[in-house]
Amino acid sequence: MNRRTFLSSALCLSTGIYGKNYIYAQKAPEIKGLIQTVNGRIKASTLGNTLPHEHIMVDFIGASEVSPLRYDAREVYQRALPFLNEITARGCKAFFDCTPAFLGRDVKILQQLSRASGLHIITNTGFYGARDNAFIPWNLMRKDSNQLAAMWIKEARNGIDGTNILPGFIKIGVDKGSLSAFHASLAEAAALTHLKTGLTIASHTGLAEAAYQQVEILKKNKVRPEAFIWVHAQEEKDNQHHIALAKQGVWIEFDGISEKIESIEMHMKHLSEMKSANLLHKVLISQDSGWYNVGEPNGGNFKNFNAIYDIFLPAMLKNQFSESEIDLLMVQNPAKAFSIEVKKIK
Repeated sequence: MNRRTFLSSALCLSTGIYGKNYIYAQKAPEIKGLIQTVNGRIKASTLGNTLPHEHIMVDFIGASEVSPLRYDAREVYQRALPFLNEITARGCKAFFDCTPAFLGRDVKILQQLSRASGLHIITNTGFYGARDNAFIPWNLMRKDSNQLAAMWIKEARNGIDGTNILPGFIKIGVDKGSLSAFHASLAEAAALTHLKTGLTIASHTGLAEAAYQQVEILKKNKVRPEAFIWVHAQEEKDNQHHIALAKQGVWIEFDGISEKIESIEMHMKHLSEMKSANLLHKVLISQDSGWYNVGEPNGGNFKNFNAIYDIFLPAMLKNQFSESEIDLLMVQNPAKAFSIEVKKIK
């Protein structure tokens, strides 16, 4: 495929062949359960067209210095809102903000943006251990999995940062390669939190080795693999690992979609292989895009969330994916993946 193919596909949308808000279904009535948004719980069947892995704001200063005093909340709101309005106009209904605690999570801003844009926005609990634990306070690294889980369960039941805003999923992050002892504790804490809350676990993972190890920790704690999302699975080039873990029940998330041809081709290849294995029903797609970068003037280079709508979905139609398969990826799978349910091994 070449750039002309992608651009002609995107042009079909802009000229109205497929419709401004897409003709793909906006709800999946067969899906049961609830989704926790920043404005309360909704039926999973009403979640609609969803981006399951994006960011509004991120602060990479590190856990020792991160603080709400480092940014102007009003400026963040004004910077982010136009980008959310753009995807709302393209048919997006739900947006999972994957910025965790100590990395710039601000649930009040998320709630304000949700109300202004009309998007269902979902935030998270959990800790991000990737990048060698740079975004976890040192004192928290001394806690065991039960103590970590107690903190996350408290947020899930009582609210985040003194608000009544509840998380809709658990976000953890681990480094590539074999899990460290602390990262194993993060995975176990996520399992324990899931058993008490029913929240799905989304883990920044990358390569397959750590994904397999986390799934084994979940199973050891009587949590079914269906409760686990392998985030950034596109970093693992061997699709046989995607297939193997999807067959166990794991959600495979390809979330690096951008407007670049190499990104489109790579993600299309992953989807085609999952389709050939009859496992498209275990796949999530997103962009890992955004964001207001704290510490840079006006948030720096905020990358929009449009590529998946303007380029990738039209390219899928050009590559023999059906509208029902796009609906599966964009509507049904996210609703199922994040529906609140304790998935316990009996």
